[in-house]
Amino acid sequence: MNNKDKNDYAKYPLVSLGQIFKDDRGIIQPLVTMSKPIIQSAVMIESKKGTIRANHYHKTDWHYCYIISGSIEYYSRHVGIEQGPSKLLIKTGQLFYTPPLVEHAMVFPEDTVFLTLGGGTRLSEDYEADLVRVKLV
Repeated sequence: MNNKDKNDYAKYPLVSLGQIFKDDRGIIQPLVTMSKPIIQSAVMIESKKGTIRANHYHKTDWHYCYIISGSIEYYSRHVGIEQGPSKLLIKTGQLFYTPPLVEHAMVFPEDTVFLTLGGGTRLSEDYEADLVRVKLV
């Protein structure tokens, strides 16, 4: 994450991963450690090369995404900003965060698998009530 503006996740969504624990059994890579707020959903998403996801923002929900394989062209900007979105290529092994009120879209330049850990549930009625669709890309 850029040290100039650590709170501007629309421009600098990457999150530093915790220190790896390694022994003869293998490794443990911490992704997210928090006391509050609570993660209410964890999903694994597979996306095909050339597809687009998101093109929305959340009113109150937030999420961390960890790339297992592939990459994502991540577009984002704060709600109400007129200028074009920031674009960042996020690669395998990287983690990024999207807070509430940040418009975001994901373009997949290759087949990609990623985990999403969210503050809200993925129950359709909850998820859709918190979602506002936009045309970012």
